[in-house]
Amino acid sequence: MITRHELIRRYTDSCSGDPMFLEPYWMRHAEASAVVFSGWHRMSYRATNGLFQSVELERSIQRLHRAVGNAVPDGKHMVFGTGSVQLISALVYALSPDSNSGSSASVVATAPYYAAYRTGVVLFDSRENHWEGNTARWANATAGNSTKNEDIIEFVTSPNNPDAKLRKPVVGGASAIVDHAYYWPHFTHIPAPADEDVMLFTVSKLSGHASSRFGWALIKDENVAKRAKDYINQNTMGASRDTQLRMLSIIKTILANLHGKDDIFAFGQDVMTAKWRKLNAVVSRSRRISLQKIPPQYCTYFGKIREPSPAYAWMKCERVEDGDCYDMLLKAKITTRSGTWNDASSRFTRISLLKSQDDFDLLLEKLTELVDAEMDTTSASNSM
Repeated sequence: MITRHELIRRYTDSCSGDPMFLEPYWMRHAEASAVVFSGWHRMSYRATNGLFQSVELERSIQRLHRAVGNAVPDGKHMVFGTGSVQLISALVYALSPDSNSGSSASVVATAPYYAAYRTGVVLFDSRENHWEGNTARWANATAGNSTKNEDIIEFVTSPNNPDAKLRKPVVGGASAIVDHAYYWPHFTHIPAPADEDVMLFTVSKLSGHASSRFGWALIKDENVAKRAKDYINQNTMGASRDTQLRMLSIIKTILANLHGKDDIFAFGQDVMTAKWRKLNAVVSRSRRISLQKIPPQYCTYFGKIREPSPAYAWMKCERVEDGDCYDMLLKAKITTRSGTWNDASSRFTRISLLKSQDDFDLLLEKLTELVDAEMDTTSASNSM
């Protein structure tokens, strides 16, 4: 019988976006970030203000955005959700035409895009909206159109999952949902505060607490925010109050350490930069595989030019015979996420750098073996 340890040694899982790279940080801050409450505490559906959302948590999130400089919270309505996945559906609903209007919104995104946009819309199969795929045809059809087009909803991920590019909407006049899950200083440079009409964030990529299932949206239009809240309230009666209490503790800990020796963004960037540097050193020896190019950029948070530290490596298989990059790496005992999942070519695959250091070290070991075998084959061919 194969033990779990033996299975792990045979295959390295570099598929999921499980943000375990931040676990060591929270182990160092175990006491400051801990939350303990009695069994009788927080039993009501509602917070003390009679609402489903904690006002104190809203204020702490606003403080965090201002301190980091990654988003403008002023003049926006905040909506909590059970992770960004629930908010994705809530925002599509909020921006879609009323069910009595008889029209349906077309939901689009630019490939490669986060597949949950597609799967969520298709799953609910709503009368108010439907999935239309890549933005290519829509971008051409609406180029230069400044008129509000309420029949198109465009998802924009910035930095993009999977290739880490900072993106802007491409469909003129569309209602844009800008997903800033990775727009934090440990994953990307922050050139300026984001100030779009509808912005989406998730704590899983901010602090690594994916299990808490908490996200928030910043929405400029009051009616859109109300529709999104109505969706959340009908769906789950708001985000868990226990989760909100934990998130308040987590965000307060982050705020207390900004720009100090235990700054979570400095810690996270150091970890992710080191991973990216080591990965590039291995892949740069190969002609079989390559990575996306990310130049150093000035970051307003750190006040200096910083090296890349993306959440994912967007790998391309360069050889004609390696048409399925996912399959090629799987044969090398590396599990990734095929580019087809992101509506891209199978010649691409996504490698997660978010997992633990042990997982990354094993990934590097397997990739080194793959590249070394390529070098040996090339050397043998040249000597013949």
